Amino acid sequence: MGLISEVLLLPLAPARGGAWAIRQVLHEAERIYYDPATVRAELAQLEERLEAGEISEEEFDRQEDELLDRLEIGMHGGAGTGEGTAR
Repeated sequence: MGLISEVLLLPLAPARGGAWAIRQVLHEAERIYYDPATVRAELAQLEERLEAGEISEEEFDRQEDELLDRLEIGMHGGAGTGEGTAR
């Protein structure tokens, strides 16, 4: 962009900076959400809840399927690309 464009768009700089910060936070949240280590830990906790009788077998199966989907996305590099935000 030219100097004149930059001067004219200067009042919008805080909004552009805020949008950048939001994108960075979203990217980091997706990275953590799809991190294989995080998903494996959640799977272990889910199994403990089943063994303790806190959840039913059906609820376990439903949550396990969701976690396995997240694990697959995380293992195949879909995390942080926006693939996880459409769910």
